Amino acid sequence: MARYTGPQVKQSRREGVALTDKAQKYLDRRPYPPGEHGRGRIRQSEYLLQLREKQKTRRFYGVLEKQFRRYYAKASRQPGITGENLLRMLEMRLDNVVYRLGFAATPRQSRQLVNHGHFRVNGKKVDIPSYQVKPDDVITLKQGSNAEGVVRAATELVAAVAPWLQADYDALNGKVLKAPERGEIDTPVSEQLIVELYSK
Repeated sequence: MARYTGPQVKQSRREGVALTDKAQKYLDRRPYPPGEHGRGRIRQSEYLLQLREKQKTRRFYGVLEKQFRRYYAKASRQPGITGENLLRMLEMRLDNVVYRLGFAATPRQSRQLVNHGHFRVNGKKVDIPSYQVKPDDVITLKQGSNAEGVVRAATELVAAVAPWLQADYDALNGKVLKAPERGEIDTPVSEQLIVELYSK
């Protein structure tokens, strides 16, 4: 299964947004793109803005280009606003839901926990990070999982759970109440620019 394993700080500097908590201090110190020409002047074109927005969204959710294109194609066929459909599908990936519930400290950690089969969806083992959860799905930590300590440590860092989710930190389970509305998705992206990019 393909995934990006390089430095996320470098990606954060490229996009100008902290993709991880750790990346913020590096961005404060070097608020310009990485590389030899990072401090040079960049001509801001319409295409560049659209491309950067698409890359930023991909990197927030840990999705590679081919898979992202498939998500967009599927979103464009659904009724409603394409950009919102796209973000909704990305939010409802199992690895993202585990992270949003607070069962992992970082998106990368949630992906690894799902990959290693530590979570159950409606009582069934699911080890595919891109698995699409649905309203009323119940996500639970596998009984006797050796990752319980890691998950409990992550739950202590949670300030609030997304309004479309419900979490029980004593039993270490969560429920998807509904599909998220656009106002309930706090990922700092402008999906309209992505739609414009793919509409060309």
